[in-house]
Amino acid sequence: MKAIVFTGVNEPIEYCDVELGHPGPGEVKVKIAAGGVCHSDLHVRRGEWEPPVPLVMGHEGSGVIIELGEGVTGLKEGDHVILSWVAPCGKCRYCLAGKEARCQVAATIVAPGGVLQDGTSRLRRNGQILHHYLGVSSFADEAIVPALGAIKVREDAPIDTLAIVGCAVATGVGSVTNTAQVERGSTVVVIGCGGVGLSVVQGARLAGADQIIAIDLLDEKINLARLLGATNGINVTGSDPVELVRELLPDGADYVFDAIGMTRTTEQAIEMLGLGGAAVVVGLPPTGARASFEPLVLAEADQKILGSNYGSVRAHIDLPKLVDRYMNGELLLDEMIYGRRPLSEAVQALDDLQSGKALRTLLIP
Repeated sequence: MKAIVFTGVNEPIEYCDVELGHPGPGEVKVKIAAGGVCHSDLHVRRGEWEPPVPLVMGHEGSGVIIELGEGVTGLKEGDHVILSWVAPCGKCRYCLAGKEARCQVAATIVAPGGVLQDGTSRLRRNGQILHHYLGVSSFADEAIVPALGAIKVREDAPIDTLAIVGCAVATGVGSVTNTAQVERGSTVVVIGCGGVGLSVVQGARLAGADQIIAIDLLDEKINLARLLGATNGINVTGSDPVELVRELLPDGADYVFDAIGMTRTTEQAIEMLGLGGAAVVVGLPPTGARASFEPLVLAEADQKILGSNYGSVRAHIDLPKLVDRYMNGELLLDEMIYGRRPLSEAVQALDDLQSGKALRTLLIP
């Protein structure tokens, strides 16, 4: 099959022939309908994260099951699925407590990663082992994933569009509804209007937030945030975001979501909080990044800092519900898709994302 292979920061990203084996016990093979291009892919390209290489890129995707491994139940060939890069083991203490996003087995696949849950890879090129990215590797014609990471969804929904539910939408909406549990009537600030940030905006709208302030450097993204539910938009180019937010919310915000994950944006999120507020770190920073805050202020103001991994979702429950909300018009997905490119144009799609002009681009095998 064809796939996008990353071999190193200073090496060209290749569109080339690779070999994919058969699914092992508890795994399925999926014919990819679309792979979404995400900032987590840019972290790898820029060397900000260091997964094992060479690897087949991509962790956001959707498709149709074409082969079942031994012992797989509840799925069949022809099922439409969204790929979840957190594939819970179902057995660790977190899975048993209903906190699948914290699954201990899935965590080892994410970091250091490079393999599936049995510790091996199904990918080869000219006899060389290729690594899986976040247990998915969706920038390819096909992928083998754990069966619990292939989330069955309704078949009347456009399968390519649903790719973005597997990461951006689940992460953003989930951070609002699951991690922060935003209450109706709350005030919410969202720093960054990329795919995840816009999903946070939609999650806040669905939660019934009274004010939703979207922050970005590009008017185009701010305008889209308004379309998706933001009540206010702020272009912070050359300005202090904290001061601008305080002008709209003199008492500070109830919830501030950092959908970028830079040191300064995390610090700004904390500075924007009001009494009892919560700063939610959703965007993922480079490895080793450090942010600072004043603990006395945090304690005296009864504030919280929350980390949100994958929106704290239970993928097999939450993702089909998100698809239902899309199909009934509550959740807008098509507006978030910047465009579609053939798989061979993955490098151009990554360039579009890095430039800031693209939201989610879908790579179509």
